[in-house]
Amino acid sequence: MRLIVFTVLTAILSSGCVHYRARPIDPPQLETEYRNRSLDDAGVQGFVRSNSEQKSAAWPPKSLNLELLTLIAFYYSPDLEVARAGIALADAEIVSARARINPSLGTESGYNSNPESARLYSILPSFTIETAGKRGSRILQAQKVAEAARISLSETAWHVRSRIRAALMVYLLARLRYDQLRNEESIRVEIVEIFVARLVLGEAARPELDVFRINLISSRAALKAAEGEVAQSLAALASAAGLPFAALEGKEIDAPVLEKLPAYESLSLNRVQRAGLVHRADVRRTLVEYAAAEAALRLEVARQYPDIELAPGYSFEEGFSRYVIGATLGSVPLFHRNQGPIAVAEAQRRQVEARFTALQSQVIGEMDKAVVQYRAAFAEFREATDRLITIQKEREEAARRAFAAGQQDRLELATVRLQSATAARSRLEALARAQAALGALEDALQYPLESGLPLPEPPQVSPNSKGGVR
Repeated sequence: MRLIVFTVLTAILSSGCVHYRARPIDPPQLETEYRNRSLDDAGVQGFVRSNSEQKSAAWPPKSLNLELLTLIAFYYSPDLEVARAGIALADAEIVSARARINPSLGTESGYNSNPESARLYSILPSFTIETAGKRGSRILQAQKVAEAARISLSETAWHVRSRIRAALMVYLLARLRYDQLRNEESIRVEIVEIFVARLVLGEAARPELDVFRINLISSRAALKAAEGEVAQSLAALASAAGLPFAALEGKEIDAPVLEKLPAYESLSLNRVQRAGLVHRADVRRTLVEYAAAEAALRLEVARQYPDIELAPGYSFEEGFSRYVIGATLGSVPLFHRNQGPIAVAEAQRRQVEARFTALQSQVIGEMDKAVVQYRAAFAEFREATDRLITIQKEREEAARRAFAAGQQDRLELATVRLQSATAARSRLEALARAQAALGALEDALQYPLESGLPLPEPPQVSPNSKGGVR
């Protein structure tokens, strides 16, 4: 009878068990899936449309911009998949922390050799009662770890967006550099043609022609290199978006208003620091990790106190039923009061505190450096713009008027145009440095500024009763 009861009980308990399912990794299949990624995928289409503010009926879109490329990267990014897996793990840890200790069940059976005695058997269940709020501290710790994992997801998303922005700027600037070099090459070709004609008429010397031919050769070499940079930067942009090169090859990519840079006068250093210190995901994540460390310390302190184990029992012996109840204290602190784990948890809390202090100092330094760097780059770009405008509006226009009036020849006009092209190239390099400095400032704040948006007002940050952040 006892064996039948035990078998039935085991079958009932086993029916709700989770069974193992294999999930093998197939590298060749994963590579094939990566190379087959495209904008025609229905999944990326639905994801972009549900998250984008730009509602377009056509898909794939006729042109791509920073927002669309960022959303595509969010869909395909393996880094975000790792962060989402971390959230799933943290959520599973919460489920594990909430679980109560399962009871145990024991049985005994036997017989007495005395012929007048009956068979003996006993049923001995055992229940554990956790004391000192251990379960609550364990759940709180798991919840804070999960909250930190969610902040890590937003931190990873910012890094993905930052890589997309940097790759997009490099591509757009490379494309502009190629266009400028092509314009400069056409001017140099015109100058060489002018000197060839003058050489035929005996109005110029061959050494002068050779100098301009060498400059033309150098210009064509730079143009060929710029063409390669455009292709390479497009491949880097596709990689940052989680796509193969073929997925973006031939696609039209919108150039944002590259020259619409926020004036450095509007970037108050104090306001930048305030916004960055409360807006950066790594700062918020470290604060939540500190709350998790505090919960872990409370849990180890609570483990000084033993749990209570209740053991009610039933036995049948010699024809009589007997009911008993026993109680024991688990892990009685006779030799130590959990000092070792408490010391470890305390040290871990101090470690997180020190890490937060170091991170805060690092963030302040990054923001100071980024603001100073952006101000210098913006001033350089403004000066280059003024210089180019001066050349174009004054010298070049004057040269065109003089040429139209017959007061200057084609060579003088082409020389002024070449000076404008050279100034435009210097201005483009200044713009590239300003965009790089703006990207560094955005990374220091972890907030987009290229649209000329005002800095965010710092949200309310206050410790709650659990040691976390609201």
